[in-house]
Amino acid sequence: MRVHILDLNFMALDHAVAAFAVEGPDGWALVETGPGSTLPALVEGLAALGVHPAELAGVLVTHIHLDHAGAAGWLARQGVPIHVHPVGAPHLVDPSRLIASATRIYGDAMDRLWGDILPAPADRVIAVEDGATVAVAGLTFRAIATPGHAKHHHAWRVGDALFTGDAGGVRLPGSRLVAVPAVPPEFDPDAWRATMDRLVAECDALPATTLYLTHFGAVADGRWHFERLREELSDVVAFIGARQAEGADRDAILSHYVEWSRARALEAGVDAAELARFEAANPFGVSVDGVLRWLGRRSA
Repeated sequence: MRVHILDLNFMALDHAVAAFAVEGPDGWALVETGPGSTLPALVEGLAALGVHPAELAGVLVTHIHLDHAGAAGWLARQGVPIHVHPVGAPHLVDPSRLIASATRIYGDAMDRLWGDILPAPADRVIAVEDGATVAVAGLTFRAIATPGHAKHHHAWRVGDALFTGDAGGVRLPGSRLVAVPAVPPEFDPDAWRATMDRLVAECDALPATTLYLTHFGAVADGRWHFERLREELSDVVAFIGARQAEGADRDAILSHYVEWSRARALEAGVDAAELARFEAANPFGVSVDGVLRWLGRRSA
């Protein structure tokens, strides 16, 4: 087995969104599709490996957010099976609610960010339960339910590779900064902490485990990574909660959060170009909204 990291050049930025072409004994699997807006980069990346999209043995998506599965419908229309969490499966077949939810967040930027979002043929979408295995390209992938970022989230395990989606947070190649994508409406830090316990156990079970982060790339120090992500999760929720308790409104909280996050990034050695990638992969306003929504649910 060999994993090839495909940089989808999201928003003309490298190291922001990845897909993973996995070479097995009987062909190729793809983990994550990226959005419709990066489909040309995906096709080009596969072509560089000598793979036509219709030749893929299967696609596995961690969840149905558009930066991870936005191009799934197009690939399904090429005849490729799409493996996905059971809660996400109906929304690939009929993405209307998914599109409406994203439009509430991104507004007029929808087309620019995400491109075309096509319905997938129902017979090409395969719902996979927690713990179930699927055989693709001569490889056995195991689904691991990993809520916290979203309820409809799987990590996928194959051999010593663990594809974490957003359950593994955001970390650029070579960086020690691990960021939390706390997007609405399903962000749940308590569920995410349980998810991290489960993924740390996966790392401990096979110490050679490599994490593959959609944002972005391969990570070898899995236990340290999740320890740092756990700290960041607590810090983010505490910071936004404290500003809310002080009576700040959403826009004021966002202003404070941007200033705080950028200062922490600079302290961690992240330069301006890297910060632009972080912000593309994990927009500050989206995370503020996700945390505020969770705080509202908890208080209610």
